[in-house]
Amino acid sequence: MSSSCKTFLLSPALAARGAGQSTLQGLSGDSCCLPCASLLCPAAFSTGSHRGGDYASGIWGDPMGIALIWCLALILIKWITSKRRGAISYDSSDQTALYIRMLGDVRVRSRAGFETERRGSHPYIDFRIFHSNSEIEVSVSARNVRRLLSFQRYLRSSRFFRGITVPNSSNILDDDYNGQAKCMLEKVGNWNFDIFLFDRLTNGNSLVSLTFHLFNLHGLIEHFQLDTMKLRRFLVMVQEDYHSQNPYHNAVHAADVTQAMHCYLKEPKLSKSLTPWDVLLSLIAAATHDLDHPGVNQPFLIKTNHYLATLYKNTSVLENHHWRSAVGLLRESGLFAHMSLENRQLMESQIGDLILATDISQQNEYLSMFRSHLDRGDLCLENANHRHFILQMALKCADICNPCRTWELSKQWSEKVTEEFFHQGDIEKKYHLGVSPLCDRQTETIANIQIGFMTYLVEPLFGEWARFSNTRLSQTMLGHLGLNKASWKGVQREQLGSGDDVDATFEEMDSDILPQEPRLS
Repeated sequence: MSSSCKTFLLSPALAARGAGQSTLQGLSGDSCCLPCASLLCPAAFSTGSHRGGDYASGIWGDPMGIALIWCLALILIKWITSKRRGAISYDSSDQTALYIRMLGDVRVRSRAGFETERRGSHPYIDFRIFHSNSEIEVSVSARNVRRLLSFQRYLRSSRFFRGITVPNSSNILDDDYNGQAKCMLEKVGNWNFDIFLFDRLTNGNSLVSLTFHLFNLHGLIEHFQLDTMKLRRFLVMVQEDYHSQNPYHNAVHAADVTQAMHCYLKEPKLSKSLTPWDVLLSLIAAATHDLDHPGVNQPFLIKTNHYLATLYKNTSVLENHHWRSAVGLLRESGLFAHMSLENRQLMESQIGDLILATDISQQNEYLSMFRSHLDRGDLCLENANHRHFILQMALKCADICNPCRTWELSKQWSEKVTEEFFHQGDIEKKYHLGVSPLCDRQTETIANIQIGFMTYLVEPLFGEWARFSNTRLSQTMLGHLGLNKASWKGVQREQLGSGDDVDATFEEMDSDILPQEPRLS
């Protein structure tokens, strides 16, 4: 009998009357093996005769027996899904109710409290608001299919990260691919690290594999006495809450930013000054900085009256949501439950400071502060506040470092982000919302968008970073940036016949969103 099996509480009298008339009163345990359960009560799994007969053939030969197996399977699935998320109870009058709703994406169950329920498509953009009432019906079957796929995705990832594999002929290939992924991780500090290849080698688990490796590499697991299973569970949940259907803002982008952040943490000025606490915050913030991104920008959420825009009063809407979602997963995973409440609250607050710094509409403010510090020469990395500010700038650099990668990598990222822009523009056209800047595929090109992006955002930021940390890495990034910009200008010349024009859209946008900085020579 399987050791994982638990007792089925069957009424003995009913069991003796056969499987079709038996009543399942309860089910407990982590898993269950039907053959072992049938040994506990053979009559319940036979056709009525259990005097030495083959009850296994009886159950498969009897339609009622098959129906019983099907019912047990459904009950088991329902039980597993209910166990994945615990319940958090709060008094309905508690003022933190809204905060908890925001943190864990929880749904009000009753006046008694809340039940945590993360949804894969949250924050949901409901385009039905633009339709008439007759078009608002949603297919129940489609919703059920989405739920089933979400559950299957969770089971696959859970089995994968617990090391449970199903024996088949493809394991040899999987082992080979895992070996190649491990070889890549040995060079995770290389600026030419190909995150797309790594994502393929890890079967779409680049964020989990890379971040877990970095936690181990920096000694964070040992230093903070982290439970490795809780850490993996947290990283799996983070990866799942990125939307794979987004061309750009997905888990691969998060993994790329995390790898870039690791490269910056290795820079001499930082590596000799940062504490394990600083490194921990940096890696978590990098991995979660775009968590649950809906694939549209803040202006879109505002003009569609999305509830997140209302909740955060149209200020850093997405960044606030990324932060709150990250805190919700930290609490749900219990990764730092062994720490004091004061330290956990400090961690949540400082992670928020890092993620909020990635708001592109605040670029002028951060860049001005960074430049002022460098002009005065008063940055002291022995000061915790100064270190935290540098980590904010490092995360800002990591978030938009794609133009500083090699052309092969940078071009892929440029195509992906532009496709996401154009997808939003298509939606805005469809519902007559007014197309946002850079989102009209009929008037914009990848080359125009990238040249403007590099000129007004990337060059000023990385120029100041090179002033702070004038290392080989900084010069490499600026070198790639110049080459990539020249390449896009070449593409632009081929498309438009005008060699030096930059995208007028960037020049016309509000200076609060895009800083009007002079080009770097």
